[in-house]
Amino acid sequence: MRKMAVTAALAILVSLTGVSITAARSEAAPKTAEPPKAHGQTGRPVAWTAAQEAGINPEVLTLALKAVSCGVASGDLDAPPTLTVIDYSLPSTAKRLWVFDMNTGKVLFNELVAHGRNTGENKAEHFSDAMDSRESSIGLFRTADTYVGHNGYSLRLDGLEPGFNGHARERAIVMHGAEYVSAEAATANGRIGRSWGCPALREAVARQVIDTVRGGGVIFAYYPDTAWLKSSKFLNCPASSEAPYTVATR
Repeated sequence: MRKMAVTAALAILVSLTGVSITAARSEAAPKTAEPPKAHGQTGRPVAWTAAQEAGINPEVLTLALKAVSCGVASGDLDAPPTLTVIDYSLPSTAKRLWVFDMNTGKVLFNELVAHGRNTGENKAEHFSDAMDSRESSIGLFRTADTYVGHNGYSLRLDGLEPGFNGHARERAIVMHGAEYVSAEAATANGRIGRSWGCPALREAVARQVIDTVRGGGVIFAYYPDTAWLKSSKFLNCPASSEAPYTVATR
């Protein structure tokens, strides 16, 4: 039932973001039927324009959906209520964080997000899972509980990929608001401010985002790191795994 639920949710998600799911068990596998439309939809999906304007890279969304499918199939994840995608290949001045509702497929948020002080200036270049590195981590995370700490209202994250983000808890890599994350800072400095590795958000929206994604949501932090792309178990499902979904633009 859990795998069926996430499959249905992914079908709705890609339908509403202007993409379609195809089965990829083998080259000979037939294409699946058109994903079901959400209640009240007619013609082009209602979220088509919003998703295009939000600017997510379809290839990154493809990988995110594959990672979620693999995680559910392997038992590492329950079917998540939300999927947050961070594309660290984009500069910090771009709105490179998206939150999707996995029940409706709609884009709930598209926001600026900071990377670590030692990860790079405007562009992220270096990633680490090491203590005190002050670098961001990539890979699949599961959201946990909230607390109020040094950075105010914050969300704990559990990294699911040892070697890439497995020390997130020990490193206190959390989602929180920060005054240095703003369009004004980006304009004035050519980049937004940087964290100690946390995905920090605008203070005005941080609590709302955190309350939306906390408690079992999934965060997929992307960067075209060769080692991660080749070794991540969430991106390289075994042949027997029931995670056959890919995304192709219409």
